[in-house]
Amino acid sequence: MKKSLVVIPTYNEVESIGSLLDELAHLDVDVLVIDDGSPDGTAQICRAHGVEVLERNGKQGLGSAYRAGFQIALDRGYENIIEMDADGSHQVSDLVKMMEWIGTADLLIGSRWVTDGKIANWSKFRELLSKSANRYANIVLSLGVADTTAGFRIYSGALLAKMDIQTIASEGYCFQIEMTRRALARGGTIAEIPITFIEREHGVSKMSFAIAFEAVVRITAWGFLRIFGR
Repeated sequence: MKKSLVVIPTYNEVESIGSLLDELAHLDVDVLVIDDGSPDGTAQICRAHGVEVLERNGKQGLGSAYRAGFQIALDRGYENIIEMDADGSHQVSDLVKMMEWIGTADLLIGSRWVTDGKIANWSKFRELLSKSANRYANIVLSLGVADTTAGFRIYSGALLAKMDIQTIASEGYCFQIEMTRRALARGGTIAEIPITFIEREHGVSKMSFAIAFEAVVRITAWGFLRIFGR
């Protein structure tokens, strides 16, 4: 059985990526960084740590980065594919805890909004935005998942192979919602493990109005399709 692969999308993460890679080096995982042409030297830092980097020309979006990384993982036969952020918001200590649950569900989500899940250093606005997005997605789509927008996940390769990931169209954090929806549609089981999400100390958040707008439009459209039985 091949080791798990950690897929990390990056753009200008030079201040945080080194420490993350140092911590991941202590785990039995392989690491693949998808870098969208970071001008700050992120890709070079990753290679200096002996990590494989898929370096792309310019910012192509979060969803595009994960689709590329997931396809590589499937092509190489990894049994488990892990996604996590490079900005310090996802803790390797939480990943260790999540990996203990491998085999209990097809998709493991590191969740902020279940019992014992926590956030640190978030503004009230960010907290309200995240909770509102999850609440709306669950009302409209009946997903039954507390943290549908979470980007800290472990997919089984078997589930991911059934999800036709190249047809996932979302690019922002709506990508996570669409992946959750697709996982359930393909008969996947989901478990949520509480984590502590820490707001980035370095760099700039990728959140924008366009990303939020994409989520609202897509969720609403999927809701209409659900109502009309498609």
